[in-house]
Amino acid sequence: MEGNLLRGEHAVEMIENTVTEEASSSVVEPFIGMDFESEEAAKSFYDSYATRTGFVMRVDAFRRSTRDDGTVVWRRLVCNKEGFRRSRPRRDESRKPRAITREGCKALIVVKKEKSGKWTVTKFVKEHNHPLLSLLTNNNGRRSSQISQTPNEKDAKIRELSTELSRERKRCATLQQQLDMVLNVMEEHSNHLSININNVIQNVREIESNTFTKLPS
Repeated sequence: MEGNLLRGEHAVEMIENTVTEEASSSVVEPFIGMDFESEEAAKSFYDSYATRTGFVMRVDAFRRSTRDDGTVVWRRLVCNKEGFRRSRPRRDESRKPRAITREGCKALIVVKKEKSGKWTVTKFVKEHNHPLLSLLTNNNGRRSSQISQTPNEKDAKIRELSTELSRERKRCATLQQQLDMVLNVMEEHSNHLSININNVIQNVREIESNTFTKLPS
């Protein structure tokens, strides 16, 4: 009976593994007319699709509405190898040239916000002009959603994140300076207002004092 139980548990485990592998191998592709509840939902879907397919998503261009509050109503999501890096003259010839991470890949989706509030896929390009990255496997032999990146790609990603972090720090410093200026102006205005109030009170007291002094005894 114990042997039958073990065989049954093994069979269940095999079925679960098969279902898991089939679920992980099935990739839902974007298609024109596909709807999402929000821009973030579209980003999340394409990022997951990119991970399962074997490339890295990059959030690209956007357009804002010209009729209301300027919210984003159009977004392009691309492969991270889209476009080409601008060639710049090297100042230090001894430095190792940066790895080529952009190869002019055309794979992308474009989503647009409709009047209903939903975001719809209006363009989808599936084909890549470069080999897709392989997916890693975990200890159980199942495919993992983590993409194996080369050292050059990791270095490029680190540089990209470092640049973004530096940009955000500068923006925060600028906002802090502007806030300090506003607070200083408010403090000066408050001090000036306080002085004016004290002057008014002093004038009123002097008038009252003069009035009582002039009254006949």
